This record gives sequence, C-alpha cells and structure tokens, in this order.
Amino acid sequence: MPTTVSALVTDGPSKPFERSTIERRDPKPHDVVIDIAYAGICHSDIHQARDEWGGSEFPMVPGHEIAGTVAAVGPEVTKFSVGDRVGVGCFVDSCRECDNCRAGEEQFCTKGEVQTYNGREYSGEQTFGGYSQSVVVDENYVLNIPEGVELDVAAPLLCAGITLYTPLTHWGAGPGKKVAIIGMGGLGHVGVKIAHALGAEVTVLSQSLSKQEDGKRLGADHYYATSDDETFSTLDSYFDLIVNTVSADLPLERYVALLALDGSMVNVGIPSNPGSIHAFSLANGRRSLAGSKIGGIRDTQKMLDFCAEHHIGAEIETITVDDVNKAYDRVVDSDVRYRFVIDVASFDA
Repeated sequence: MPTTVSALVTDGPSKPFERSTIERRDPKPHDVVIDIAYAGICHSDIHQARDEWGGSEFPMVPGHEIAGTVAAVGPEVTKFSVGDRVGVGCFVDSCRECDNCRAGEEQFCTKGEVQTYNGREYSGEQTFGGYSQSVVVDENYVLNIPEGVELDVAAPLLCAGITLYTPLTHWGAGPGKKVAIIGMGGLGHVGVKIAHALGAEVTVLSQSLSKQEDGKRLGADHYYATSDDETFSTLDSYFDLIVNTVSADLPLERYVALLALDGSMVNVGIPSNPGSIHAFSLANGRRSLAGSKIGGIRDTQKMLDFCAEHHIGAEIETITVDDVNKAYDRVVDSDVRYRFVIDVASFDA
C-alpha cells in the first residue's frame, strides 16, 4: 500500500503553499525510501510553481535539492543501506538506453529524463518533490552524501552545485586558468567556491560591489562591478572561461569581448528573452558561446565527493515549512544570502 506523508502543496500559480499530504509508492525491488531532512529552494521551483515557464501541473510539490537518510531499501538494492546519508537531484529516472544515458549524461536523455517534480514517471504517474517528509527513488538515481559536508548545506549542491561543477570541469577550470563567474547569487556563490578549490584564478563580475566582501571570503581573487564601464576595458580579452549564472538579459557582445584566445562563455542562467551576438565577436579570438545543464548521476557524485573533500557547502538560511511563501518573495527580491533550505522536521512542529 502507498504511504501517506506530509508535504507542502500548491494548487495553482497564484495559490500559496499549504500543508497537505501526498502518497509515496511502495518500494520496488531497486527502490530506496528516503527520510528527507532538508530541501533546498531553487529559483526554478518558483518559476514552475508560478507557471512562469508554462506547462506546470498542479497540484505541485516542488523540490529537487533533497538531502536525507535511507529509511528502507527494496530487496534488490545493492548501492545503499538503511541509515546512509543520501541526496536526490533534478531527475529520478531516464531511459537508460539512449547514447546519452549510456555515456552517463542522463540529463540529456533523448526520451526525456523524469523530473523529480512537475514531471511524469514513464508509467504516467505525476512526480512530487522534496518539500515533503519522504521520497522513493530508484537506487540508480540516488547520490551518496559523504562525510565532510553537512546535510543542510549539501542540499543545494544537488542542483546549484552540479550546475556549476559541470561547466567548470568540462571547460577545464584549474591552475593557470582565469575564470569569471557572472553573478554572486544562489548559483554564483557556489561557483566561486568550486572554481577556487579547483585552483583557478577566480573573478566575480557582479552588478555592484555590495557582495564583494562575501566574494573574497568564499574564494574570489578579484571582484568587479559590471555597472562600471571601466570594468570592460580593464578586463578586455582576459578570461579563459566565463560562467554566466544570471537569468537577466545581458549584452553578450560586451561579455564575449572579455574572453582571451580560445576562451569560452558558458550560460547556466536562462534569460526569458533570446540573446543575440555577431559572429565576428566569436571569430575574433576563436571564442565560444555555450550552455550547460546540470549533470549526470556520475558527475553529480563526483561533485559531492569533491565538495566533501574540500568542505564546500552552500551558504544557507534555514527556514520552516511555514516560511516558504515568504521565502519565495524574498528570493525574487534577491533578499537571501544565498540559498533557503527547508528544515523538513518542521512538519512535525
């Protein structure tokens, strides 16, 4: 019989979150039952809960930054045991057969990966996310959270962490590389930490210098305000890699001009409007403009292991389940440094 658990549910794009219940399936042979301890709030949760991207399904339980412990396992589970510290990220299944899945890039599954929430299992069942007391997930889509990073600060790594780790490692951030992170927010601050731990020279490009002290504390070597035109002349042709974490529309020509020979600018923030750039800006310096989308299970585990080794976690503000509606408004107002994390134990308060 399915198990009934407490959850935060919204019934529509203009509806607040309310305490309610949802059903979780009985564990199948390869399933892991996870008692959720913490669930991070990602800006994409807000986009989907408010149907700002279109296609949202209600009722909805968001949350794809999940950290907790294993409560039970199916009879054929080999990777996890009761009591293990584990996490779940942005997807909970994929076809496992396409070339991308076989290559460990399940986030690019050609059949379409099964989103942790606001998605559908291949059987047609709606998925509900981490703003709840527990979740049941196939062991192949569960991550081990190593000692060295606490569960609360690990939760945002399941989205924010892998979103930055993937482009930084794929495009070779490391010793001798000059890396810029555009934006010092929920994504950008994690990118600063990871790029610094990889050994790169790290620069933050932010609209103002208001977070400069934080940026330097988290590992930035330099910090520049993009509202100052002199920044763009000072840093002309300077960077090997720029990772853009903001969702605002940017003048791409100006930022691409900051790339050195063979430099790349990678977008992980998704603006609402399409950008434009003249091909000559790329041809001049053999520059590249690219995008990146989270990471597969293999790389997500590598990211967690790396973060545990270097004691990297998100900078968080912990809230109760009853604070989520206000927290959404605060995220939109950029009034958080730097991620909200829900203490799921507060369901019992």
